[in-house]
This record gives sequence, C-alpha cells and structure tokens, in this order.
Amino acid sequence: MTTDAPIAHDPTLCAKLRARLKADGFAAYLVPHTDAHQSEYLPANGERLAHLTGFSGSAGLAIVMADEAALFVDGRYTLQAQTEVDPQIFTPQPLTATAPFDWLRTRLAPGDRLAFDPWLHTPAGLEPYDELCAATQTHLVAVDANPIDALWADRPAPPSGPIEIWPTPFAPLTSAAKRDLLAADIAKTNADAAVISAGDGIAWIFNIRAQDVPFTPLVLAYALIYSDARAQFFIDPARLSRAVRAHLGDAVEICPPDTLGQVLDDLGAAKKAVRVATRTTPAWIVDRLKRAGAHLRPGSDPCQLMKARKTAGEIDGVKRAHRRDGAALVKFLAWLDAEGPTGHVTELSAAAKLDGLRAANEHFRGLSFPTISGSGPNGAIVHYRVTEASNRSLQNGDLYLVDSGAQYLDGTTDVTRTIAIGSPSATMKDRFTRVLKGHIAISQQHFPRGTCGQDLDILARRALWDVGLDYDHGTGHGVGTYLGVHEGPQGISKRGQGAALEPGMVLSNEPGFYQDGAFGMRIENLIVVVEVPTPAGGNCKMLGFEPLTIAPIDRTLVACDLLTAAEQAWLNAYHQQVLRTLAPLLDPATRAWLRAATAPLCEY
Repeated sequence: MTTDAPIAHDPTLCAKLRARLKADGFAAYLVPHTDAHQSEYLPANGERLAHLTGFSGSAGLAIVMADEAALFVDGRYTLQAQTEVDPQIFTPQPLTATAPFDWLRTRLAPGDRLAFDPWLHTPAGLEPYDELCAATQTHLVAVDANPIDALWADRPAPPSGPIEIWPTPFAPLTSAAKRDLLAADIAKTNADAAVISAGDGIAWIFNIRAQDVPFTPLVLAYALIYSDARAQFFIDPARLSRAVRAHLGDAVEICPPDTLGQVLDDLGAAKKAVRVATRTTPAWIVDRLKRAGAHLRPGSDPCQLMKARKTAGEIDGVKRAHRRDGAALVKFLAWLDAEGPTGHVTELSAAAKLDGLRAANEHFRGLSFPTISGSGPNGAIVHYRVTEASNRSLQNGDLYLVDSGAQYLDGTTDVTRTIAIGSPSATMKDRFTRVLKGHIAISQQHFPRGTCGQDLDILARRALWDVGLDYDHGTGHGVGTYLGVHEGPQGISKRGQGAALEPGMVLSNEPGFYQDGAFGMRIENLIVVVEVPTPAGGNCKMLGFEPLTIAPIDRTLVACDLLTAAEQAWLNAYHQQVLRTLAPLLDPATRAWLRAATAPLCEY
C-alpha cells in the first residue's frame, strides 16, 4: 500500500490563480479537497487544495476571490488549519460557524460568475451554490479545464500502477455474483444502466484492488453496470494483466477512459434510463448524460449499501484481522508502559514502533491512515499529524492519544487508545470516564431494525453533556473490508448520517473529549451490527453491536465512582475477552502485562 508524501505548497499560486480568474472573467473559484471519484485520500496529482493552501487535512474547501480567500474545515481540522495555512493569504473558517455558500452570499455582486471544476463536484454538492446564484443574480459556471492544473509546475502524473486481484477466500462473493445483485437493483428502478464512479465501488464490484491513493486500495476508474449484469470498465488497458482480464471475464468490456464521453452520448441518443448517484457522480458525467438525452434516475450509488452489508465470510476475515492487529497493539502498549515514563519516547518514535509491529503481521498491506500520535496539547488536535517540527517527548503527567489502523487482505482496522503517562489528574480521570461511559452506552445498546446512527448518537455524549461538555466530530463512521477506513452509508453522528443500521455493517464507536492546549482523549473500537433476541413481550426485531477491536482500555484513567455496576461489568467482561483472545498470540512477558492490564476493575 502506498503512503502519502507531502505535497509541496506553492505560496505564489493563489496570486497566479487570481490573475487567471480575472482574465477569464470569474469572481470566485471553488477548490475542494477531492478528486474526480470523490475520494477521501487523494492521488498526488489530485492534491490541489494542499498545493494551493498548505493544508494537509483530508477534508476542506477553499474559495479564492480577487481580494480575499478562505479555507473551510470541519471540527476535526480547526486547529490544524490555523497552524498550516498562511493567514495573510487564506482565512480559516470553521464550517460550524459559516457555510461556504453563506460566506459567498455577502461577497458576490449581481452578474458575477462563480467557477467550479465539474469533475470535482457532484450535483448534490452544487445544489446550495445553484440556490445561492439564483438568489444573488449570479452565475455558476463549469470550467473546461482546472486552472490550478495549468499553473502547477511539476504536477505529479496520475496513478498508473497495476491492478491486483482481491482473491478468494478473502472475497467470499464473486464479481459475477455482485454484478447480478447490482443488475437486479438497477432493474428495480426501471433503469438500463448505472454509473459507478467511486473508487471503492469499482474495487468492490470487480474484486480488484490497486495503489492509486495512499492508505486505501482504491481503483480510480469508471464503470457502467447494465440491467443484464454486463459491465463496461473504463480504465487504461495497460494496467490490466492477462490474469486480471481473465478474472474480470467476458461480461466485462474493457474501455479506454477517453471513450467514456462517447458511450454516455450513445446512451443518451438511445434514450436509455441511467441511474446516477447525485452525491458521488461527477457533475460532468451527469450533465453529459442530460445533454445527450438520457433519462436520468437520480439516487444513491447501488454499490454502497451492498458493500456495507458484510457477508458472514467477510466478518470472519475481519475478526481474524482484528486479532492479529490487537496483538500488535498490545505489544506496543506493553512497550509504552515501560518506556513512556522515561522521557525517551517521542510521538514520532512511538508511531514508528507501532507501525513496525503492525507491519510484521500476516496479510499486512499497509496502514489504513497516517497514525495519529499525539501527547499533551497535541492530543487535543483531533486529526493531529506529527511532524519533525511538532514532535514532542512523552512526559510524566501527559495523556498520550494514539489512533491507528492497518489494511490487511482480510480486513481494515481502526482503533484509538488514550494512555496516561505516569499518574493522571482527577480532571483527566473524570473526562476519560465520561468518554468511556459514552463508549459503553453505544456498545451495550439494543435497538429496533430501521434505527439510524443519528438516533443513537446522544448515548455517546450524554455523560459529557451532563457537565456541559461535548466533542466536535461524529461518534462513528462505516469501515470497509480491505477498503476505505471511512465508508458510507452508515454512521453515527448528531448531524445525521445515512442509512438505517443493518446486520453486517461495521462502524467505529469513538466518543472523545479535547481540552485545547492541554490534552485530548478518545476511545475507539470497531463494532459490527448483529441480530439480538427480542425480549419477551417485544413486538419488533432487534439489533445490537458486537465488538471487533480487541485491545485493553487504560484502567488507570477510570474513575470507578462514575461507573454504574452495569458499566463496570461491561468493562470487565470486555477485558476478559481481550485476554482470552490475545493471550495465545503473545510472548510470556507481554501476556503477563496483558493479564495485569485486563484485571477486574471497580468491582464492589
């Protein structure tokens, strides 16, 4: 798996872009952190936002105007943006305070033209800007070519590496079986075909993987899936070996990428009905189909829900991956317990130690995201990325937050643990225990079929809300199988997130708390939705969660008087599961450390 290399920031690019916009008659230009497949992690040639602003986060949007420019980020990146971006050029704007289209509302004059790259925006994403332009008598204009690309000296080449087969037994469903399921779903919407543009959907459908972006084995390509289960796969043929072509089979037609436009035109000329995902399909594709005369069937990406419902075989693989991953994490925690208080461990050296232990695991294919290794005040930066400049030594009295994960052929992992270096303060223990109470509340809750993650989110926050505290990120995101560490449509968030929870869906459970300038804490397990018995007298089918992550939670940070008896029982039972599962995978010394780390706590 490739890892990301820093993208050089060009501090002169904003001025050059302004000159280009003025020459083309544009008042403003939208620069999102995305590519033509709406990927979270981008290929090097797609890192336009980083090259323009210096911001290295995985989500954000810049707006460049003649006299000012702004960078919009969510709560994960508020502090990071302030440290990475030159405020003389870009003003960081928290999305919780101001939406980009509202920021523009007071800055656009009637007749102004707002420009965007139609490959980088979706119809759903453009709706607020359409409404803005209608209200302000301005014009939303698609550019024919991205102006940043023309101004980017030494822009990296697009991904061109070989495509790999994701083999049996890791892939329990064949590609043909998946195309049959998709074909039936497409037919239900009275469509003739569906456009697939997301890299994880392409990888899932065809049981293939690649190294097109860092940390996630996406295949950046396009496909059309037809109601008879045929497929057209738009990718550079040179990337496909003879074995991959045989794996794809005769029902999959390989098409050069530059033929996509003509195929869309042909569908329109034939008056075909085409399903398009308005939240993930590039506006360029949707507009091309519309102009050609196709009957559009707007909706969701048909791959996403099917991909989210993991099969029993996939869940078995995910559990095996988590056992190996948990053993590596325990080895790290035992090492940290001994070395952390010495003052010789830094954020960088700790991350390197953990990454190395994971890399020794069977079926390891790389990290699933850059390891977040933050101590003291750095832990308060939700998506902190340690560098040589920010690196600090772990000190007695610090909290150390490590959020990490890996890609294995049989599963994707993501786990966060917060560790006290030395003796924690009473405040730290109070906050940590409230976070733990939220984590346990999600883990224990049973709920009726049809429940969405938004319905459960308050459970994770209640103990913090009781004392007027909160955290500014979602409680849980979906996770793929040797795919994206963040996937939809499922999630747990007070802002609302996606589909109803169904058996086989994998999510994170990660409440946290962050004290700016002091410490941060988060407890994250991956969990899988499972069926549970309906209580006697109940009238609906019930679901619950089963933990996938197997790793101890720091007992020294728990304030026993804040836990109920049921919460104490949950923690002790979980720790016994950790010990029982991982002990056979550990050397005697680490096994002894784990036995102490999982000893019963808080029992009356």
